[in-house]
Amino acid sequence: MFEQILTIVVPVFVLVGLGYLAARTGLLSQSVGEGLGQFVFVVAIPSLIFKTLATVSMDHGFPWALWAAYFSGVALTWAIATLIVRKIFARDSRAGVIAGVSAAFANTVMVGIPLVSSVLGPDGLLPLVLLISVHLPVMTIVIAVLMERAAAADGAGGSQSLPVLLKKILASLMTNPIVIAILASLVWRVFSLPLTGIPADVINRLSSTALPVALFSLGMSMVLYGIRGNLAPGIILSVLKVLVMPAIVLVLCAYVFALPPVWTAAMTLTAACPTGVNVYIFATRYGTGHAMSANSITLTTAAAVVTCGLWVLALDMLGLI
Repeated sequence: MFEQILTIVVPVFVLVGLGYLAARTGLLSQSVGEGLGQFVFVVAIPSLIFKTLATVSMDHGFPWALWAAYFSGVALTWAIATLIVRKIFARDSRAGVIAGVSAAFANTVMVGIPLVSSVLGPDGLLPLVLLISVHLPVMTIVIAVLMERAAAADGAGGSQSLPVLLKKILASLMTNPIVIAILASLVWRVFSLPLTGIPADVINRLSSTALPVALFSLGMSMVLYGIRGNLAPGIILSVLKVLVMPAIVLVLCAYVFALPPVWTAAMTLTAACPTGVNVYIFATRYGTGHAMSANSITLTTAAAVVTCGLWVLALDMLGLI
């Protein structure tokens, strides 16, 4: 059984490895990797999200239970990570926030979409896209608010009022291609517009490039991170990310919120995804936790072919896939 699972999971991460080798050996320049990443983020993934949300049946309304189950897992994992880094490693409040997000911010787009699509198919892609529709806004707002509070607690100064902060976040989100794709799909649905003919063909062609190119460009970007100093926190945060958080989400989805099996499997695999590269961007923006975030990204991505395979096996043994 595990061999069959590996045939599904391994190709996903082989593409990541090929991208890494292409960048590491100089076969493709870093500028090519940046261009591929931009294409994925601005064109390919938004096309896939738009197509899914514009055409999928939404008879059951907003998936509140799905969001509650996943974000409860995020909150619990985040709290554990912050507590460990603050109490055991004696880091300040801002580093605690970066630790929390390093352990709880999954790479839902670059890894989650290809992984869930490969394992669960279109039925699993729907709950993931529904999660992605709120994941970035929710996480961005929470991180910004917590970091402002942490800066005040650390006496770093420069804190902003909540209305000003939320206004800046909203302005930033409104220019995000994924958010634009989500809003465009909602408009499409409101007016009951068909997605057929040439527009459908174009969207299908663009969205079909999303999965392989996302993985390849992620591999190229990994050259930028690597393993840095202060490794111990990164190891602990990585364990929380790929083992503890998926376990929490699985229990919440299956036994607390009683989600359908495919949705439970999709959320568990999403939670098991490596730490998202956005975490390093947050660390850079706020000037703290660079090593923790870089180590978490590198370690969880390197281990993902094994850890994600183990989670697929666990879900299969539980009869969820």
